[in-house]
Amino acid sequence: MNLPPCFAPADPFDAAVPVIALDGAALDSFLGGEPEAVRHWVAANGFRAEPGTVLLVPGDGGVPLYALIGIADAADPFALAHAPMLLPEGLYRLDAQRGLRIAAGDALLGWGLGAYRFDRYRRAGRAPARLALPPRDAAHDEAAALLRASVLVRDLVNTPSEHMGPEQLEQEARRLAELYGGQMHAVVGDALLAGNFPAIHAVGRASHRAPRLIELTWGDPSHPHVAIVGKGVCFDTGGLDIKPADGMRNMKKDMGGAAHALALAKLVMMRKLPVRLTLLIPAVENAIAGNAYRPGEVIATRKGLSVEIDNTDAEGRVVLCDALTYAAEKSPALLLDFATLTGAARIALGPDLPALYANDEALARDWLAAAEAARDPLWRMPLWRPYLSYLKSNVADLANAGGSRMAGSITAALYLDRFVPPDLPWAHLDVYAWNDSDRPGRPAGGEAQGLRAAFALLRSRFAPLSGG
Repeated sequence: MNLPPCFAPADPFDAAVPVIALDGAALDSFLGGEPEAVRHWVAANGFRAEPGTVLLVPGDGGVPLYALIGIADAADPFALAHAPMLLPEGLYRLDAQRGLRIAAGDALLGWGLGAYRFDRYRRAGRAPARLALPPRDAAHDEAAALLRASVLVRDLVNTPSEHMGPEQLEQEARRLAELYGGQMHAVVGDALLAGNFPAIHAVGRASHRAPRLIELTWGDPSHPHVAIVGKGVCFDTGGLDIKPADGMRNMKKDMGGAAHALALAKLVMMRKLPVRLTLLIPAVENAIAGNAYRPGEVIATRKGLSVEIDNTDAEGRVVLCDALTYAAEKSPALLLDFATLTGAARIALGPDLPALYANDEALARDWLAAAEAARDPLWRMPLWRPYLSYLKSNVADLANAGGSRMAGSITAALYLDRFVPPDLPWAHLDVYAWNDSDRPGRPAGGEAQGLRAAFALLRSRFAPLSGG
């Protein structure tokens, strides 16, 4: 399995500089068995194994003896994420015999996420330190797959919309289909009307780049059917209800739901989960032109519900409703959707906690348990159906938004809920898909959130004994 250049194969393992992970308590115990010169060096450098710190300890002839890495929690996948860019360039290996034990999979994932830099348009300032990997095992392969999927989300979200429009999202889905033996189909432009996807067409028709519904299928037809839907708004001006400049600045990330859906589909195919997969991405740009959809218009949807457009900036739910309806027609055993849907979710929960909605208690419980086990946090929010009154329309079956600013994330989820049969287990994740600032392992820019938890959920449900 191909890995980033921050990793090296096992052949030079013994020649690599040992990395010893410690917290404050473990440091004192560790130093008790070390030479006096080492204790003096550590004290002279003021190293106390605080999280996010490193110290290179010199040995004979100027060759490093080992590197000490301060961490907070050895079970945190991000425990070593600061090391690749704080340690000098070179080759290192995790010392499993001394210090705190970090699982090999967590070490690979954290090191890889910490070494990530988006370098499509400029060269990185320096190369990260490299980690020598022990012989491959199942945990190694799983962590490598999770790393590649997380990097895919980051790369897709970080790419500006000029190079990541609806056509490019389709190309990425085609690439994955060809790589893993899936089948691809796309409904493009005015064919959306002929194919009964009127809501997707309404939102995307004003762009010079044609809207489309991207569909990837994969797997054995006899296996349980899983449908994954991702919001693919490749740029969001807000439409005629135009966003202010600061609100539009990072709207290249409004296809973050599609990026998560593509990455989760990649994990399912790469790890060969025994499921039949359908991936659906309504891919559009919410642009401004003479034919843009307008506030007050009533648009049709695939389900047959009429929708009054209260606000053209509430476009994500409009494109998703056709895709969710189409997914439900296939009667999957499970339906998941990902979307950068509302700023209200960020107001409620902040940037790091995606909002989870579900119409099925077992599904919500299982995804939350997977999130806790994977250290990939989510927060359950209620589908409080009395709030549907906020989406009341006097001329249509419902409105896409309302005049009240109350419960904005909940009402968006309730809108989607109208397009999912109540007996179909469905969960919706409202993600930010972005880091506003640099943190170890979480550089500013695109971010995968809830992805590792989602894959753990699918694996626990459909391949609990396979190791896949």
